[in-house]
Amino acid sequence: MAVSAATFERLALEDEDSQWEMVCGRPRRKPDMTYPHNEAGTQLLVILHAQLDDQLYRVRFNAGHAKRNDANYFIPDVMVLPYDYTVKFHGSLALEAYSGPLPFVAEVWSASTGDYDVEDKFPEYQRRGDLEIWRVHPYERTIIAWRRQPDGAYSETLYTQGVVPVESLPGVSVVLESLFR
Repeated sequence: MAVSAATFERLALEDEDSQWEMVCGRPRRKPDMTYPHNEAGTQLLVILHAQLDDQLYRVRFNAGHAKRNDANYFIPDVMVLPYDYTVKFHGSLALEAYSGPLPFVAEVWSASTGDYDVEDKFPEYQRRGDLEIWRVHPYERTIIAWRRQPDGAYSETLYTQGVVPVESLPGVSVVLESLFR
């Protein structure tokens, strides 16, 4: 059943036992994940955080929402957001939801959400104008990076080894082998 943005935000804030996303106006509980999924996401957070200036950026793992409109709220596995985006939430009781384009968003593949990520979330991240979108696959030990081009289209690159640059965050990179220890 479709709900309003206000109803969704109230649900997401009041249900302390679940994490909620919304797709086309319909709330969707985010399922629990496996160890390889959580480990890859945590390692990515740690790697990014170590390279970013905390006066300019914040990194989230499975927290906060990327909101495209009142019908679509997603919780990325990992996202980097400008610190300035967070200021309005300091001391607030509002749901942490960001409408502006994010420099970096990553989803870690899992059996329960792999199709959903590709079919529902990735197109919405692109419509939001997020600059760099990754699919991290902990079982195949790969990264696919979609990067926004000046014309608004996205390029796609598959990484199977070595250093993966985060082009939207100059000077930031991820050594693939260190991500999947």
